[in-house]
Amino acid sequence: MKSKIVKSMVLASALVFMNCGEDTVSSALANYGALSSSSGEAVQPGDEGSSSSVGEFAQEQQGSAAEVSSSSTDAVQNGSAIASSSDESCLASSLPDACGPGTNPLPTSSSDAAVASSADAQSATSSANIQDPASSSSVAEKTASSSSEKKVESSSSEKKVESSSSAEAPKGIFLASGKEEEKDQMQVEYKTRTGWDGGGILSYPKQLSSTQKHGVVVWGPGGGTEPGAYEGMIRRLASHGFVVIALKESPGDASQAIKALDWMDQQNKDSNSPLYGKLDMNTVGCSGHSMGGLESEQAVIKDKRVLTAFLNNSGDWNGAGANKVATDRSIAILFGEVGMEKDNAKNDYNNAGVKAPACLIEMTGGPRNSEGGYGHGSGSWDGMAATVAWMRWHLGGETERKADFVGSTGKYIDGSIIGKQGKWKTQCKNF
Repeated sequence: MKSKIVKSMVLASALVFMNCGEDTVSSALANYGALSSSSGEAVQPGDEGSSSSVGEFAQEQQGSAAEVSSSSTDAVQNGSAIASSSDESCLASSLPDACGPGTNPLPTSSSDAAVASSADAQSATSSANIQDPASSSSVAEKTASSSSEKKVESSSSEKKVESSSSAEAPKGIFLASGKEEEKDQMQVEYKTRTGWDGGGILSYPKQLSSTQKHGVVVWGPGGGTEPGAYEGMIRRLASHGFVVIALKESPGDASQAIKALDWMDQQNKDSNSPLYGKLDMNTVGCSGHSMGGLESEQAVIKDKRVLTAFLNNSGDWNGAGANKVATDRSIAILFGEVGMEKDNAKNDYNNAGVKAPACLIEMTGGPRNSEGGYGHGSGSWDGMAATVAWMRWHLGGETERKADFVGSTGKYIDGSIIGKQGKWKTQCKNF
């Protein structure tokens, strides 16, 4: 009798223990959940606007220009602003500012992942060769519960791994989400007295991307002109997502542009630099004004890192520039309707040997000031939106912008100069 009572107590205890285990597992499964997360990058709008003329621009930017005026002025007075330019390039350019400081002062009247779903966890039990029916049922249920729990854990693990691996980084370089090139889009850093020679300007978005690289734009100033005179253009390009390095001077032979790019490459590899790992040094554009335009043209010819050049109020007189640009690069040449650079620009573009995709862009209908319309200072101020749009197209991959430049009608083909007076007049070839 005692033996039977003891056996009953043992059996009851075992059943209670097993039932407790089943409830615990069931509760765990009922409360099982999956986690997901997302991330994003915010941008902040920057101040917009640019000066309407060179004279007004210089007054508005006096404070910023003062930071670089000391070293730049000394360099100009000593003739170093064009010291590295050869006599040949001086003659070939036929630009008044190519032959020394003051020979072409800027005109003062120009206008300014998905997580994949998993199948329901399947339970598998085996009751073969189990003698006791009661204990067989309990063991089978517990085995199924344990197997199901493991499969759920495995499925969860697979989900997390799959979610991480299937989240693709954005393609291409970073661009500001705001596309309107007539306005600044992001707040930027603006550093003077920097660069490889301590005389340049560096500007880039305050909030650099953590998922994409940034394209690089080299800006070349006109002969005898400090880079700070182009603050509006430099800030505008940087606000659209580019990292901009402005040169101290532009000899017109690409020597300064290449040194600037080498310096930028060093910044990209320097763990102490704010630009560490942030730059795509194979996605580079060059632009500039007057002699800076010639510097840009030679850079796209000589440096494989440079994909495109945008010349503002510039061009090679003998047409010996654009015809040397490789067919996998591109070039745009802008001129003012009455600008002293007009013939240079036309001769360069119209050379029969030009095989690269190229555009000739004219600004027409400008203010009737001392120049009688858009002149030598037009592109870098009133026309700066065209440079930004071109870089977003050729560096940023916004292929929809092609229709703005190439064709019979479009924004920069025959459209109005937004925010200014007059119209664009553009022709392109080899696209």
